[in-house]
Amino acid sequence: MAAQAEQPNCAVGTVTETVTVSQVVDGDTLRLRDGRLVRLIGINTPEIGREGRPSQPLAKAARKALQTLLGKTATVNLRFDREKRDRYGRLLAHVYLLDGTSVEAALLTAGLAAHIVVPPNVMQLECYQTAENSARKTGKGVWQHVYRPVPVKEISPNTRGFRIIRGRVLQVGESRRSVWLNFQPRPDQGPREGVAVRIARTDLEWFGDGQLHSLRGKNIIVRGWLSPYKKQLVMQLRHPASMEIVP
Repeated sequence: MAAQAEQPNCAVGTVTETVTVSQVVDGDTLRLRDGRLVRLIGINTPEIGREGRPSQPLAKAARKALQTLLGKTATVNLRFDREKRDRYGRLLAHVYLLDGTSVEAALLTAGLAAHIVVPPNVMQLECYQTAENSARKTGKGVWQHVYRPVPVKEISPNTRGFRIIRGRVLQVGESRRSVWLNFQPRPDQGPREGVAVRIARTDLEWFGDGQLHSLRGKNIIVRGWLSPYKKQLVMQLRHPASMEIVP
């Protein structure tokens, strides 16, 4: 990974635990010698195919890059953030080589991962953004075609998983538990169909006052995971760093 020397210095700070890796499951997940799984904080890489499904483009390249980065000894340092485990029971950690190299920043700089923010684990947010930007500017890796922002009107109802989407916010609505960003549906869709972005009220602390309501009529790019909800596809937005306003 030649770009590693150019990556930003996402300083390790206090090491929480030093561990040995037994398997690189995919580009953003490790299995430790003691059996625990570690999900790397702050990045998402293309998915390896499971149960007969094909791998996404560059998924195997991301896994191979991570294997190469760790080397044969595969001993790494972990630094936990505010939330130690995800809903699947995996450890959540910033991962570093013994020389202090940030594994997440190396993959981002190489264009083999996208930055994703899942609060409250925001310790290295700005550094990871810088690493991704260096790859995006040159169209490296996933930024050449894999993570191209897809207009909401082109998204199939069967779409699932991590996506970067683009659209004009038609209206901003509120429910008891959420704030909703609704896009203009296609002519063949009803007002509650198509694609929407949901911000849970429990995450509103990360957004400025009036920030979401000011998006009405603006074009935005949002990244996250699409899943079905009634007749819509919904993407949950957890943090403003996963959204940008565009012309």
